[in-house]
Amino acid sequence: MLAPGPALQFNVLVALRVCSILSLAESFPLGSTALNAFIQELDRRLDALRNQGLWRELRRVDSRPGAWIKVEGRRLLNFSSNDYLGLAAHPALREAAARAAVQIGAGAGASRLICGSLAPCHELEAVIARFKGLEAVLTFATGYTAALGAVTTLAGTGDVVILDKLAHASLVDAARLSGAKLRVFAHNDLADLEGILDWARRYVAERTPPGHVLIVTESVFSMDGDLAPLRALVDLKDRFGAWLLVDEAHATGVFGEQGRGLVAAAGLTDRVEVHLGTLGKALGAAGGFIGGARELVELLVNRARPFIFSTAPVPAAVAAARAGVELAAGARGDTLRAQLWQRVRELRAALAAAGWSLPADESPILPLVVGEEAAAVQLAAKLREAGFFVPAIRYPTVARGAARLRLTVSAAHTAWDVAQLYEALTRLSKPTGIRKSEARNQESETGS
Repeated sequence: MLAPGPALQFNVLVALRVCSILSLAESFPLGSTALNAFIQELDRRLDALRNQGLWRELRRVDSRPGAWIKVEGRRLLNFSSNDYLGLAAHPALREAAARAAVQIGAGAGASRLICGSLAPCHELEAVIARFKGLEAVLTFATGYTAALGAVTTLAGTGDVVILDKLAHASLVDAARLSGAKLRVFAHNDLADLEGILDWARRYVAERTPPGHVLIVTESVFSMDGDLAPLRALVDLKDRFGAWLLVDEAHATGVFGEQGRGLVAAAGLTDRVEVHLGTLGKALGAAGGFIGGARELVELLVNRARPFIFSTAPVPAAVAAARAGVELAAGARGDTLRAQLWQRVRELRAALAAAGWSLPADESPILPLVVGEEAAAVQLAAKLREAGFFVPAIRYPTVARGAARLRLTVSAAHTAWDVAQLYEALTRLSKPTGIRKSEARNQESETGS
């Protein structure tokens, strides 16, 4: 009898494999698999977000950053970007990035402590230090990781971190991960802060070894656009022997001489222990930095886990950031800041005349508090149909019931752009009458 040929052997093997798969399927029906249960739970959570009006989605942008962007095929006037000076698409930054990619490469290849501490990183840090008037600076891949690295390095078990109620989520996450006691003071409320400091001073004194107190705030608050009382904060932290971290993400490049920020404008550079900034807003590139005493930077190099265990920033981003700092600090930066503030004042005046409640402080961030999440989403959709890109900001970014349109102004905007936005807002909406003080009393990401 002849042995079975290759074709028959193959068919037998296939049949056996099919039987095996069918047998497994009978033993583990699809509806009971761990993967299916996992997906069902994800669907449940996604449905909950939709039902609460908190559903988010990515919208594809097919254009350079700027006052006008192409979103999902439509050209829209953009009032959502943090590109305050309009530098993100500036030729100087694009050319610097291209040169770095050609001359150095696409990536750093390793973390800074291995072999990724490329020359452009050191050069950028020196430029930022001179710009901000600091002894030393350390750059990170993002502002988020810079915040995480600074707070978790400086605070831990036995310490206390005290956050402003409206501090950015990166600072909240950093405080929670640090292992320190976390306390929150009412937004810009120095009397509340003083009471917490009184308790914190006693708490850390009772630890063995004694702990430390770190106060964390923003100089310009990202969702409300108001300013921190920096001088009073510095005086208070000095009185209690605390440390102060100031996040200047939305002030760097925008406020003060040469755009050095609000801390420098107030003459407080040497009295603030930790300076946090970003390179991806007014400076037009990407990344974050921590600055201060040389000893602070040396400690971060040795202890900041987001720095130690991350691949170094790509050379193109580093080179673009340096070009952004140099532009912002020069005569061109002065011209762009003048244009920015002119547009800010035009839009503020128009919105105030229409009855919208705005922060008393001037900044390029103008929040129009709508209230309910669904109402904010609907107004954003109406504006998008009318040719404007102004996304709704909702919980957990802001407190529940304090959903808003967050208008941001850029030096790239013209007076015509501002007038068109005002006309559309007047036609499509009415001021809610909700004031910021009401929104602050509700639940927020920081908790209590």
